[in-house]
Amino acid sequence: MPTVLKVRGYRFFFFSSENGEPPHVHIEKNESSAKVWLSPVVLQKSTGFKPHEINDILKLTQQHAARLEETWHDYFN
Repeated sequence: MPTVLKVRGYRFFFFSSENGEPPHVHIEKNESSAKVWLSPVVLQKSTGFKPHEINDILKLTQQHAARLEETWHDYFN
């Protein structure tokens, strides 16, 4: 589970066994988690995050999408 970004208490990471899926990132903070597709940036699922936290996650993912997607391709290729 390589962590690729930590910002505002959120940890953005990949599961190393998920290279058969489109590029995406998992996000955790405390006991909450989410999965976000990277191109385009879309929430795939979320557990425990409040709506304002999801908005924050989507904004952060969008801001860092190029880096996250590049890291995804570097890791899985």
